[in-house]
Amino acid sequence: MAFSVNKELEIWQFAAEKLEQGESVMLLVVAESSGSSPGRQGFKMIVAENEMRGSIGGGVMEVALAELAKVKSKKAKGKNKSQIPNPKSQIVEQVHQKNSPNASGMICSGKQTVILYELNFSHLKTVGEIIYALENQLPCGLRISNFKFQISNLPSEDGTQNEDFRFERKGENEFVYEERLGFKNKLFIVGGGHCALALSELMSKMDFHISLFDDRADLNTLAKNEFVHEKRIIESYENIGEFIESGANVYVVVMTLGYKFDEIVIRKLFDKDFKYFGVLGSKAKMKTLLKSLEKEGFDKEKLARIRTPIGLKINSRTPVEIAVSIAAEIIAVKNS
Repeated sequence: MAFSVNKELEIWQFAAEKLEQGESVMLLVVAESSGSSPGRQGFKMIVAENEMRGSIGGGVMEVALAELAKVKSKKAKGKNKSQIPNPKSQIVEQVHQKNSPNASGMICSGKQTVILYELNFSHLKTVGEIIYALENQLPCGLRISNFKFQISNLPSEDGTQNEDFRFERKGENEFVYEERLGFKNKLFIVGGGHCALALSELMSKMDFHISLFDDRADLNTLAKNEFVHEKRIIESYENIGEFIESGANVYVVVMTLGYKFDEIVIRKLFDKDFKYFGVLGSKAKMKTLLKSLEKEGFDKEKLARIRTPIGLKINSRTPVEIAVSIAAEIIAVKNS
């Protein structure tokens, strides 16, 4: 399965491999970004002497920082790194604008702050704990400061997206960076047909933990769907509310077998708050359904938040095209 979290897992596995061989590596993390910066908060790279994994945004900026990381790593070579209480760390601020101080060589008019942190054998235990958590989808927080690299208590979960990260700069090279590792978003797909299969494959390449629900145990497309993290056969859509929680990082896509099942799901999830709530269906049918619910007393403003017909208007026809339009709309909402 090609889950996006595997990209992060691969980075940490690469770091562990090098540390086990007695090498030191440089960890590069985008601590914060703004504007049109190509690297976003949480992007990571591991730079070893002759190879690297991950990305902090690409381009000449990434090449320059990777070379800087190699230089710093070579300077530290030969030292007994396990005895160094304060590993080499550095903060680099880059402005992606020509003729600006700290210019990165890019002109996309953004800005990003990158932490360079040397990892050595003494950090192998922590890296191993990160790998274990990611492999088993366990909650895990990372805390990096100019003094320590450690597993931390997670930022509080009250549903705001910003709590996935915290960055505090206390001086030129004094800082604290915290991150909730693993998937930052949850996607719940209700209905396991052809469109759900295509959407699952697309979304599996992004930062979403994907759960899929259907009431048909013998569904062919459900059996074929190896892209989701969780498949659940439920007795009835009347019970769907038990499995989907509210949250500012929760995305719900409803694509059941038909109109009457869509209505059941909408009724059961209506009082919950999601970042994204979309229902697959024709414009005419969904207009009739929502109008009926409004007449019944459902709040008009909350009904208006349901996105239907779902997806961007790109004249999509096939399941894959429909999935592309839905995925694009979810990305637009996530990054707004």
